[in-house]
Amino acid sequence: MDELLPKEFHDSKLVEAMRYSALSDGKRIRPFLVIASAQIFGISPLVSLNSATAMEFVHVYSLIHDDLPAMDNDDVRRGIPTCHKKFDEATAILAGDSLLTYAFEILTDPVTHKETSVRLELVKTLSKAAGFMGMAGGQMIDLEKADQRISNEELAKLHRLKTGELFMASAEMGAILGHAGINERHALRNFAHDLGLAFQIKDDILDHYGISLGKVEIDETVHKKPKENASIVDVLGMELAQKQLELLRDQSIAHLKVFGAKASLLVELVNFVITRKK
Repeated sequence: MDELLPKEFHDSKLVEAMRYSALSDGKRIRPFLVIASAQIFGISPLVSLNSATAMEFVHVYSLIHDDLPAMDNDDVRRGIPTCHKKFDEATAILAGDSLLTYAFEILTDPVTHKETSVRLELVKTLSKAAGFMGMAGGQMIDLEKADQRISNEELAKLHRLKTGELFMASAEMGAILGHAGINERHALRNFAHDLGLAFQIKDDILDHYGISLGKVEIDETVHKKPKENASIVDVLGMELAQKQLELLRDQSIAHLKVFGAKASLLVELVNFVITRKK
């Protein structure tokens, strides 16, 4: 990411803001999914790095925009001031826009993959996952349902779109790079679907106990912001949420059995997601 992002930003603060958000600390699970999925089919990480970076740039764009006052109105992201707090709202919007568009410039570059058909498939997969049928659509549901009672089905759809679609696209992009068959692509998408939901449930559990906010003691009165949707923990309760997390762990690993030992990195990722402390 550091190499692909321009380093000169004396003309304006736009590139500085892009680098500030993109290079801040993070788990990088989505690009890891691209690389680890591609490795199943014998694709070197060096070959899949551009695609993985494009995925992360789209993810970072979404974080910058989600944090804006018109959206989630967050002041801190990854332990540092959010982009609009560090700079200003206009710069944050443009930084997000620039990362989003740059991602597709990267995917269309022959350096990303020599085959035009592969590059087109990568663009199609990522754009669909990021748009109104994916992440953006999920964010809209999140905004529309704020402060409303939400059903289990609605909550599942919200998280499938807002979080799950990028997870599924990440795994599928690795399969595309590896010229995988349709059944293998489906297996990886199903795996990533369950992993994405497990990731969200774990996030909600950590948020519920204030761990992700850096609190030591449990404070059940502050785990939600005003005008925020009910979390999975709120809807299911902690006991059922924990059981659902375990079920999703088993399901996601089961989807990988078709790949045998080649999917060991992805199995390790599942265990990381459900046992992480932050």
